[in-house]
Amino acid sequence: MRILTVVCGIWVVTLMAGSLVAGERENPIFPAGAALESLHTRQVRLNSGLTEGPTVARDGSIYFTDMPFGPDNGMILRYDPKTGKTSVFTDNSGKANGLTCMVDGSLIACDGADGGGRRLTRWDLQTGQGKTLADRFQGKRFNSPNDVCVDLKGNLYFTDPRYGGTEPRELEREAVYRLNTDGTVVEITREVEKPNGIVFSPDQRTLYIGDHNNGGNRLKSTDPELKRGAMKVYAFPVNKKGLVSGPRRTLVDFGIENGCDGMTVDTRGNIYLACRSLARPGIMVIDPKGKELAFFETGPRNQKGLFEDWKGIPSNVEFGIGDDANSLYVSIDKSLYRIHVKSRGINPYRVAK
Repeated sequence: MRILTVVCGIWVVTLMAGSLVAGERENPIFPAGAALESLHTRQVRLNSGLTEGPTVARDGSIYFTDMPFGPDNGMILRYDPKTGKTSVFTDNSGKANGLTCMVDGSLIACDGADGGGRRLTRWDLQTGQGKTLADRFQGKRFNSPNDVCVDLKGNLYFTDPRYGGTEPRELEREAVYRLNTDGTVVEITREVEKPNGIVFSPDQRTLYIGDHNNGGNRLKSTDPELKRGAMKVYAFPVNKKGLVSGPRRTLVDFGIENGCDGMTVDTRGNIYLACRSLARPGIMVIDPKGKELAFFETGPRNQKGLFEDWKGIPSNVEFGIGDDANSLYVSIDKSLYRIHVKSRGINPYRVAK
């Protein structure tokens, strides 16, 4: 892979050519010379952590989270593609992780553990006020809501793993849930060891879920330490009622490497995966059958498996809308980047007919 560093004013941008899949004459996703454009890097003093959860609002702006570890409050930020400026939406996010925007213009946040809210929160983008939508299933607190997507009827599908925090767990399983428009919560599936990223196919007949089981977090402190498990991406068939209606399919098995975090889809139905493998960190693009179409490396390969404070490790991806629909926004370590691709993202503001 060619790597070229260009200094432009105060910005230092690293250009990385997307890798071709064997047999491809031309990269079907990343154009020649495709480059990561640096949009924002953390400006405040926070305890480690990472940026996460980019989502596009109706006005085309990108909301994303900055999620520290320990006692520091998390943040939700807003990047405006028209001005190129980033502003702070809230500096007390409840350790928000994944985000999605609704047709009504509100912002939905998955508040995590480690001192966070462990709930789904609806934010009013005009007033800046947040409101708890759900924090329990069958009377027990969620583990740590991680990522979320919305169907055409306005129901919210979200994953609830547990990666950190010392709060006692109340739910024995780490499952996927749906928050219905009437406020009730139903379990969608528990056939994922530690569910993380989640997204619908364009026709909403398939629900894609990432399984990123890195071991822990134990249900009780007296339990034996949990072992590392599945690092896979699954496809679940969904019926007209929005429920899983058949056996899952494994699209990607990362084996001993770290798997994917967040994900998104384009209008062709291809799935974009934020891969956290130290040996191959980057954006993997697969078709609905799991065939790898392209890969764009976001950081240096580390064959020794050494971890250096999230550098070059992506956490999530999201397309812009309108004239910006071929821009893929990527949260990497403590920053937000953008890369232009040949495909276009799904307009998230469709509604059921």
